Amino acid sequence: MYLVVIAWMYVVLMMSVAEATNTTGSVLGAIVTFFLYGLLPVALVVYLMLAPQRRKAIKAREAAEDAARRSTTASPDVDAGGHAAGAAQADGVAPVRKEP
Repeated sequence: MYLVVIAWMYVVLMMSVAEATNTTGSVLGAIVTFFLYGLLPVALVVYLMLAPQRRKAIKAREAAEDAARRSTTASPDVDAGGHAAGAAQADGVAPVRKEP
């Protein structure tokens, strides 16, 4: 991919030089040619081609942050529900419920 980008930028540079050195051309035309035919399209193509890599990096960073958050908040003393354990009372009343 980088070879295509380098080759296209070389072609655009040569087009800009030809525009600037031509008798009917101008330096302003060469600059416009370089930006409109070279930098802007190449920047857009490279940005679009690197989108999957950026997405993977974002997901990996979020997974690492989530794992770090879970490891700092979880402790072995806490039950799965996150509620405090209640002590059983010896003379307590059993809960009333219907038989299934």
